[in-house]
Amino acid sequence: MMNFEAVRSHVRAAGALKNDDPYLISLELELADGRRQGIYLAELEAENGRRYLRISSPLAPLARSNAERALRFNWAQRVGYFALNDLDGEAYLHLCENRPYEGLSEQELDAVIAEIGVLSDRLEQLISNGQDLL
Repeated sequence: MMNFEAVRSHVRAAGALKNDDPYLISLELELADGRRQGIYLAELEAENGRRYLRISSPLAPLARSNAERALRFNWAQRVGYFALNDLDGEAYLHLCENRPYEGLSEQELDAVIAEIGVLSDRLEQLISNGQDLL
């Protein structure tokens, strides 16, 4: 997977593509317990021109989340980081992971999507006292 179009083709072939915009695609990951978690994939370009794939998942509106609790949880994790992004004009806390395209295989992409999805759902439940906000 050397570019965003290869990622798009892979996600589309898996039948999981929900939104398909030029620089952003999304899917809904079905979890084992029947819950679902939204996953967003976008391309980033670093200052040196190197391109990365960002995998992100919204957790909760920032105003309704316990950011301190989430950041303490994130400290113990080995993957992912938190960021803020707007959804429908409201600031949301997101769990993100960036991967360089070099060496990114379909299997690794699938594994990262699953890992971010499951971890995001756990964090969403932690932040929202068990509710499924998204």
